[in-house]
Amino acid sequence: MDAYPDHGAVRLTQSYTDQAGLFSTAFTYDNALAILAHLACPAGESRAVALGDALLYAQAHDPVYDDGRLRQAYNVGPYTFYDGSPQPDGFVKADGTANVGTQFGFTGTAVGDMAWAGIALAALAGRTGGRRFLTGAVRIGEWIERVGRTDEPLGGYKFGVDGADGRLPFTSTEHNTDLVGLFGRLARLTGDRVWRERRARAKAFVEKMWEPSGGFFYTGTNDGVTINKSPVPEDTQTWTHLALASKSHSRSLDWAATELAVRDTADRPNSTVPAGQSYEGVTFSSASLLANESAPIADGQPRPDRNGVWFEGTAHLALALRHRGHVGDERRARRLLGSIERAQDLLGGAQTVGGRALPTRSGVVSASSPLDTGFGFGYYPYRHTGATAWYLLATARANPLRGQVIGTSRALPRR
Repeated sequence: MDAYPDHGAVRLTQSYTDQAGLFSTAFTYDNALAILAHLACPAGESRAVALGDALLYAQAHDPVYDDGRLRQAYNVGPYTFYDGSPQPDGFVKADGTANVGTQFGFTGTAVGDMAWAGIALAALAGRTGGRRFLTGAVRIGEWIERVGRTDEPLGGYKFGVDGADGRLPFTSTEHNTDLVGLFGRLARLTGDRVWRERRARAKAFVEKMWEPSGGFFYTGTNDGVTINKSPVPEDTQTWTHLALASKSHSRSLDWAATELAVRDTADRPNSTVPAGQSYEGVTFSSASLLANESAPIADGQPRPDRNGVWFEGTAHLALALRHRGHVGDERRARRLLGSIERAQDLLGGAQTVGGRALPTRSGVVSASSPLDTGFGFGYYPYRHTGATAWYLLATARANPLRGQVIGTSRALPRR
């Protein structure tokens, strides 16, 4: 967050260390998580407020639109792109507009990213009483309603828009789960019954994705009619539990913990884990376990390790287990968190942000070794804001999708 001090106080947090090759990219999703993690930790409120105000700035100063949307990502510091073209600005460009991440094409708007930003702004509204944060969250919710709502047979809310503002045809279980969390918060904060109806619509879609014979949720639909049954991702198992708190669907955590379990060791094909170390947790999806280990994940990227641990998902599985509270769940959660803590201690050394070295033993890498998600992208052993934020939420027992501290009936603190 402090990596570019010469480029203004209005700023977002760079998502990955420089070594990831994404330069100063700050994903909206990661920054929403950073806000929630700061709010869950002592003395984090001022940083959460600063990040929330930056998201509001982006919402109000988009170079093209004034309809409540945020983009997938922004640039927050200067760099020279691979083709030699300079990117000289910080988060706020010289003309006052938000610095949208055009170099990598991060210009679209996904419903899931918007939902997490809305959840973070709503959490700030609840904590601080700041009306501006609630207004921003409501604008996000209304954009989603206008753009995402679908009357296709499976219902729910669709994926969002691409960089040219073309509507995307997919409907995601993950995104609709996020909306259960966002619309639920907006219903509580505004008292407007319309948000309860919208929450029910998103929830109904999620429940249609349940596979009772296997005890898991499918990923969604490509056409609004037919359920897409492969791959099966991890987050649709953990986030659904955190959002729904449904006893009848809680087996999804056992499915994720068992069917997506991995252990990464130095002797694994394509593992980048140093000799003598091992890490356990879960991978991204069922397709990750079948990744082609003889070919790179993408052009210019390394070959994947089928047993690479996805630390972000491992953290929200730990949080969901703590939320469920069955016999043995806390022990399993602590073991998963212990693996993440070893990674914090031992992986991701000598990495930088904005060219400056990060302190040792700070932050969590996104994966123990390169892993293929099965959805067209990979995760790599670079320190990651999102993975770190989920670890903090899990250790603080803070459920961002229901706005409660696990183990109590009270809401997260507010003034």
